[in-house]
Amino acid sequence: MFNSRKFSMNRNTGVPRPSRRFSVGEPSAQETSSKIHRQFRAAHEGHLPHAGLDATRASTGVVWCTERASEYGFLEEPEKWANLGQGAPEVEDDIEGCFQRPSTIDVSTAAREYGPTAGIKPLREAVAHMYNEMHRKGKDSLYSWENVAIVPGGRAGLIRIAAVLNNAYVGFFIPDYTAYNEMLSLFKNFAAIPTPLSEEDGYHIHPDKIATEIARGTSVIITSNPRNPTGRVVANPELAEIQDICRGRATLVSDEFYSGYNYTSDCDGTTISAAENVEDVDEDDVLIIDGLTKRFRLPGWRIAWILGPKEFIKAIGSCGSYLDGGANAPFQEAAVPMLEPGLVQKEMVALQRHFRDKRDYVVKRLRDMGFVIKYVPDSTFYLWLNLEGLPGPISDGLNFFQACLEEKVIVVPGIFFDLNPSRRRDLFDSPCHHFVRFSYGPRMEVLEMGCDGIERVVQKFKKMAN
Repeated sequence: MFNSRKFSMNRNTGVPRPSRRFSVGEPSAQETSSKIHRQFRAAHEGHLPHAGLDATRASTGVVWCTERASEYGFLEEPEKWANLGQGAPEVEDDIEGCFQRPSTIDVSTAAREYGPTAGIKPLREAVAHMYNEMHRKGKDSLYSWENVAIVPGGRAGLIRIAAVLNNAYVGFFIPDYTAYNEMLSLFKNFAAIPTPLSEEDGYHIHPDKIATEIARGTSVIITSNPRNPTGRVVANPELAEIQDICRGRATLVSDEFYSGYNYTSDCDGTTISAAENVEDVDEDDVLIIDGLTKRFRLPGWRIAWILGPKEFIKAIGSCGSYLDGGANAPFQEAAVPMLEPGLVQKEMVALQRHFRDKRDYVVKRLRDMGFVIKYVPDSTFYLWLNLEGLPGPISDGLNFFQACLEEKVIVVPGIFFDLNPSRRRDLFDSPCHHFVRFSYGPRMEVLEMGCDGIERVVQKFKKMAN
């Protein structure tokens, strides 16, 4: 497996080091000398410190990409760009069959006050009712408002969960959501254990992988499902098998922000959730995090929720008092009617049909350009795009990203999804180096503009290679 590994990169200077055991193939001229690689290494090795400042904490993947795009004028004229990097869905009220989002909000007198850090009770009740109706019909154990904490966005929810975990080995998968990096680095009460997934089997999380991790002492497992960035989902019966393996042995943190973007059931509105397989809502150590951000297309509201056993939720609600202060009270009040189960079901049908059409459009466009797409996403609104078949100068994620900026297109280099908490591994030994994440979250006209720009990049470098 390691017999082709010959070199390693000095991340301070960008110069190859002498032979080292855990290194990969010869560096290309593009990787050792390109401006974008030098910027990446500088940003992720650190900066000269001001007193008390660790500047490496300040930049995640999408933020770094936006900073680079701003050097090309993105912030001045964003409407002229195709931002396929931001992990956000279109927010306009143009999708046939979707309900109209509020354009104004009535603010009650109560909402002027500080809200409870666990969220207002009506919204906690609405979340519990939605999950009971959509995932727990006919079951004896049902969620109550005490099984729900409202949090100000997904990242805040992850940080709250991390804050209440005990000393533990925490298992995570590669590739996965970039924000896990910071969560797994900041807190010293647990040790992060990576498990790489294989492109050959579609980056699938097999139950036997979970069993192996638990057998070696892992007591907390965190994963996105549906999965960011690969666009793959673990559904029943395998999801139920994973939960059976974890029951009584490990806490499963299931990040389900893309649960509505499910294309495996002919766009019938079915959502994917571990809530389906929980036996006892207060005994199964399953923490589910979701919100209005993705499937309700309201990322700016910063309203999310965590479901889990009451004991967990009590701690998660309390720690908001010193971490984030709680979610915005007026938006919580406005969110309550959106979670009526019948309305949500209709919304999911419309959402899935619309985004499946966009997925099919970008897959065809990219395949026509020569990209090899082995696995069409069955969920989310992401393509995990392999660049190895492209001309050499753009066959890695960073240089492809750089070339796209010149055509006013933003994608995210795959290396950001190679989670590397506390930077314990050499970033340039990454299996994600030759990938980018392509988001088909934006409106169709933006996708068309982005695909046109990518096509110009590919044609330009093909001509140069001839």
